[in-house]
Amino acid sequence: MSIQTLPVPRNPVLLEHAQHRARSTENRIADAITRFAGSMPFVYVHVVWFAVWIGLGIERYPYGLLTMIVSLEAIFLSTFVMISQNRADAKRQALADHEWEKVQVEERQNEQLLSIANKILALTEAVHAVTSAQAKSPAGQGAAIRQTGPAEPPSHQA
Repeated sequence: MSIQTLPVPRNPVLLEHAQHRARSTENRIADAITRFAGSMPFVYVHVVWFAVWIGLGIERYPYGLLTMIVSLEAIFLSTFVMISQNRADAKRQALADHEWEKVQVEERQNEQLLSIANKILALTEAVHAVTSAQAKSPAGQGAAIRQTGPAEPPSHQA
């Protein structure tokens, strides 16, 4: 019977979060207890424990000591469940914060791209306006030809 451990996270934010948790002895103990309490070996240990307790007659019915022990165990386990929930909330918060940072960076990049696209549009419209004006005016056609010069035939060098 082995207790499965969680896989190492691939997300850098969750990896950093796991490494931060692992630095604390309390967190490592709480994580180990939570992992064990949420496993089938935990169930098997309790089945054997109750069977032995009742089968060997360690205590007479109504099992007051067993009831007290199980109640205390339930109190502690519920606390570990809440610790586990807090850990899960911290992971979700770390992911949410990371996603928010990514969205903010993407928003800035989108604004920059829109600004560049607007500048390109304005430049294109300006070039279009100049070329349209030159094409419509007879003097503009001649000026356009003079600016570019006459077409020269290709030279043939032997």
